[in-house]
Amino acid sequence: MRTGSLAVDGLTLTIVTDNYYDALRPDPPIGKRFRAFPGASIHAEHGFSCHLETVINGESHFFMFDYGLDSLGIINNMALLGIDPGMVDAFGLSHGHFDHWSGLLAILGRASPGIHLYVGEEVFARRFSRRPGSDDLIDLGRLEKEGIERQGIAEIVEARGPVEVIPGCYLTGKIGRVTDYEQDSPNLIIQKGGTFEQDYFPGEQAVVCNVKGKGIVILSGCAHAGIVNTVKHAQHLTGIEEVHAVIGGFHLINAAPEIIEKTVSDIKQIAPDYIIPAHCTGFEAIAFVASEMPEQFILNTAGTQYVFTR
Repeated sequence: MRTGSLAVDGLTLTIVTDNYYDALRPDPPIGKRFRAFPGASIHAEHGFSCHLETVINGESHFFMFDYGLDSLGIINNMALLGIDPGMVDAFGLSHGHFDHWSGLLAILGRASPGIHLYVGEEVFARRFSRRPGSDDLIDLGRLEKEGIERQGIAEIVEARGPVEVIPGCYLTGKIGRVTDYEQDSPNLIIQKGGTFEQDYFPGEQAVVCNVKGKGIVILSGCAHAGIVNTVKHAQHLTGIEEVHAVIGGFHLINAAPEIIEKTVSDIKQIAPDYIIPAHCTGFEAIAFVASEMPEQFILNTAGTQYVFTR
């Protein structure tokens, strides 16, 4: 399937929340940062949430992807950033970890009834993690499908393949694995019935948009499948080699140095115009991207708005 035929005239991507906020950093070359003022500050947390606007022939369409950890913080940020949940045309979720879905019910409670919520397979399963060197499982909870259904606002749509969620904006469907070094963590566990298994995230979704004259923009929630795999999958899906920007979680936190080096080496070969690691990328990997790709690198902060136009 080729999704690249419908290109957008403009894409505005607003980071509703992320792990880091700094009111004093200068604006990025392709956007602006939220400036705190007395009584109004962006909430940052170990979570990720993003709002997207596509513009085609002068008409705007709105999509929200992931919902962070602290619902009060997310709602606060949306108000400060001027994002109205009632104006969102569709909602999507990258995967079933709590730092991406915890704010969902609070946001859907402010959305328009009958809205679509796009999810991947296994998103409603209970998940666990293990600390390295320990056999003890830490319960990460689960997103309750029943709670969404009781709310009666969103229609759940399971996306097993690529799907256009708003004009010019696509969820990737299952992300193919082509690299030999981007491996799933044995410390991330999923419960299936009465068994506990390693989580391979078959339902993890990323977002891709084709910006006229620029190339594709890829947004990753966590990239458990690997950020290089995610980008290559988006290229294959769209049939477009030119990558304008890669943004989001790269899941390189606590990764071995050689994995970080291989990842960044492959990203350099892809040669995006902008590389914007966030959330679960980890300090060491972010610092390495900054040193290896200084012209393309942007340090992400919660509340930053990125504008991509032809």
